[in-house]
Amino acid sequence: MRRLGKARSLEDQRGEVEEAGASPGPSSPLKASAGGQAAATAATRAFHAQGRRRPRWGWRTELLTSSRSATSDKPDEPGHGGGPGAMKPAQAVALWWPLVLLSGLRAAGEAAPGEASFCYGTFPPGFSWGVGSSAFQTEGAWDQDGKGPSIWDAFTHGRKRQVLGDETADSACDGYYKTQEDVLLLQELRVCHYRFSLSWPRLLPTGVRAEQVNEKGIKFYSDLIDALLRGNVTPIVTLHHWDLPQLLQGRFGGWQNASMAGYFRDYADLCFEAFGDRVKHWITFSDPRVRGASPGRGQHAPGTAHSSRGPHLLSPQTMVEKGYETGEHAPGLQLRGTGLYQAAHHVLKAHAQAWHSYDSRWRGRQRGLVGISLNCDWGEPVDISDPRDIEAAERYLQFCLGWFADPIYVGDYPQVMKDRIGRKSREQGLDLSRLPAFSRQEKSYIKGTADFLGLGHFTTRFVTERNHSSRQGPSYQNDRDLVELVDPNWLDPVSQGLYSVPWGFRRLLHFAQTQYGNPPIYVTENGAAPKLYCAELCDAWRIQYLKEYINEMLKALKDGANVKGYTWWSLLDKFEWEKGYAERYGLYHVDFAVRSKPRYAKASAHFYKRVITANGLPGPREVQSWQQEALETCSVNNQIRAVEPLLDHMRLASEIAVPTVCALCVLTAALLLTLLLRGPR
Repeated sequence: MRRLGKARSLEDQRGEVEEAGASPGPSSPLKASAGGQAAATAATRAFHAQGRRRPRWGWRTELLTSSRSATSDKPDEPGHGGGPGAMKPAQAVALWWPLVLLSGLRAAGEAAPGEASFCYGTFPPGFSWGVGSSAFQTEGAWDQDGKGPSIWDAFTHGRKRQVLGDETADSACDGYYKTQEDVLLLQELRVCHYRFSLSWPRLLPTGVRAEQVNEKGIKFYSDLIDALLRGNVTPIVTLHHWDLPQLLQGRFGGWQNASMAGYFRDYADLCFEAFGDRVKHWITFSDPRVRGASPGRGQHAPGTAHSSRGPHLLSPQTMVEKGYETGEHAPGLQLRGTGLYQAAHHVLKAHAQAWHSYDSRWRGRQRGLVGISLNCDWGEPVDISDPRDIEAAERYLQFCLGWFADPIYVGDYPQVMKDRIGRKSREQGLDLSRLPAFSRQEKSYIKGTADFLGLGHFTTRFVTERNHSSRQGPSYQNDRDLVELVDPNWLDPVSQGLYSVPWGFRRLLHFAQTQYGNPPIYVTENGAAPKLYCAELCDAWRIQYLKEYINEMLKALKDGANVKGYTWWSLLDKFEWEKGYAERYGLYHVDFAVRSKPRYAKASAHFYKRVITANGLPGPREVQSWQQEALETCSVNNQIRAVEPLLDHMRLASEIAVPTVCALCVLTAALLLTLLLRGPR
């Protein structure tokens, strides 16, 4: 994509949009919800504008928000084909305006305090460094030792083109059979904790505790926990990382059904009972809403390729949105504007039931903590002097992080979500809002059900106001009334859509600190994958990403954020959902083409080990030497890896040749003995 020869101002862009019939219109000010949200929002506004003015540079932006909701799937509706229903020129421009390159000049001035300088230093004593993984992405053994099918097993084994390359996670990293090897990798890294998830269908094949408990599954995770503790690695255990038992989906409709909360509580109770004597950190749900990974330019995930109606570009979305809104993730439902809100509603109730069960039955004996892990990108206003953009950026965060965190910390959904979705629902002729409402008792029951906040973060977006007409139909994207943009000056060495924007991490931590009363925060996911398939072990770009994001976390700690630990995502390259094995987040490269799935340390693994050992980034000289040492080590590992196929062939040859030679020797000896016995007497 080329740069425009002449940069246009933001106001010029807005003027063109208004002339095209897509005026952003007047913005509605955010209303404060209960529990001090107004004060927190004011603090966020202050943070956006705390003496920071933008440096003067030319920049262009690229649309990331899905345009699917702006088009109809029916050929006889306006906008498709000729005749009376054909799209008018103004409508066409309004639909396609964001797909062209935008450019503008930011206001002149200095960078935000602390953003331009690197902050060297160490973290507080007891800060926990770790890595993460999830069961479905790494374990394999999808139908072994009594495991039941999950919705992702059904999804990947279903119709073609659901996953890039039609890959499955049937064997994945073979983690089920390589527990000891992977624990040794953790010890080699010297991590303080390992975040992993339990497979619900491995423990309860039907999903229902009263029907069947798989003792082999219990033993597998019990052995894993014991191995971690022997290696001085603290287990942080996630109960649900997207792999719902397929039988619960088939019988009850999965998270569309309110009864799921009870089944999840029973499953959580089983885990607390079986493992709670050794596990002291529990996460109920991992990223139930969103993670910043979206197709952008180049390779599209299935369902996002260019069509006759134009490219479908997506914003970041995961379990409830991709699973129940767009259908790109399991269980593959397309219930636009309703399914994801219903699923999220039941997930929150399930989380609360599990927390209360632990609090009343297990906490006294086990002395553990129960939280939830929520992922969110940072939303930065395109123009910090424009109230519309500031409110759009705040709305972005409320529809992302606030959607799940506000009910837990404030007692209800963010007011802006209730207002916007309620208004659009009425305009669409519905009597009730598409966003379900909590009863007074439910609000009280859910509020306060987190001993810590798990926070995942990968990248940042610029956000600007854009009103979507209710006539476009219900959808999560239309409900938000905004557009997500990126600055092409941001480094883009990583997977599609995941630009490296370290300063957004500090801002998100600050937002959580001010919005939710400075809770204990564990960073549960942060990482990067190469844009294209890459088997190189010398990942200098990942070291840079890791160093800069850790640096911003250190700044956030100095700001007062109560960050207790950091988890790099992830330990291993693994199955990446609809991307198959195309994206690789691991500190260790996994060769999926080899049956034994060997692991090889990347340069970033050596660098992260140094960070852990020093408990931070002590000084420029040390950090520079770590980088150089890591890259030198990975060069040696690359050479070793290059000769491994030859060694494998030699091992295979020896495995065949040695028994063959032995057999020939035995046969020769037998023949000679026979001849001797038959000789002249």
